[in-house]
Amino acid sequence: MAGGQGLMAGKRGLILGVANNRSIAYGIAKACVDHGAEIALTYQGEAFKKRVEPLAAELGAFVAGHCDVTDPASLDEVFANVAKHWGKLDFLVHAIAFSDKDELTGRYVETSRDNFLRTMDISVYSFTTIAKRAEALMTDGGSLLTLTYYGAEKVMPHYNVMGVAKAALEASVRYLAVDLGAKKIRVNAISAGPIKTLAASGIGDFRYILKWNEYNSPLKQTVTQEEVGDSGVYFLSDLSRGVTGEVHHVDS
Repeated sequence: MAGGQGLMAGKRGLILGVANNRSIAYGIAKACVDHGAEIALTYQGEAFKKRVEPLAAELGAFVAGHCDVTDPASLDEVFANVAKHWGKLDFLVHAIAFSDKDELTGRYVETSRDNFLRTMDISVYSFTTIAKRAEALMTDGGSLLTLTYYGAEKVMPHYNVMGVAKAALEASVRYLAVDLGAKKIRVNAISAGPIKTLAASGIGDFRYILKWNEYNSPLKQTVTQEEVGDSGVYFLSDLSRGVTGEVHHVDS
């Protein structure tokens, strides 16, 4: 349906954080394209470039370049490429997080200062600085979407500093929603249930968390990439035009 009719027809969006075809961000990207959107992807480093370029070709996306969210110059270049290619932006997906996997096991109290600061920088501040850049291109309003997890609300085994970071990210969603609302830019988050992704593989006992979620969720199943993608379309399309500052759970 890309380029034709659909809920996302005529919309153009930048999706940050696609690592491979099992990424939650990929599920959102594919759903957007299936509903008529044009998308741009980024990569971090040559290793991920080799993974992302075939996915971009598959989705009819353009690659906006290397993106290191800790490097302002890198972000500036990505948004300059988007501006040159499209002139404006209708939506953006932020699916970026990082923490030292050695600290995603054991006790949260053992978190090192360096990893705490790096986790917050990459997982939280990146959304704020990206939102600021996106604002300049969303001249007709738009939608920003980020990804969070239930570990922001309740203690989850081994999630540790990522839980603290996701809680801060959810607070950022609310503050950004107020800051950008006057320009008709909406800001929301999807809190997805556990999905086996490259990022999730770094969390201690992740298989146990998957099984626990399956046994204890109301639907008695784990959430799928496609289910999160469909919710992404809702938030990035005009269906959710009256919704901002929300955290939406897709966790079965």
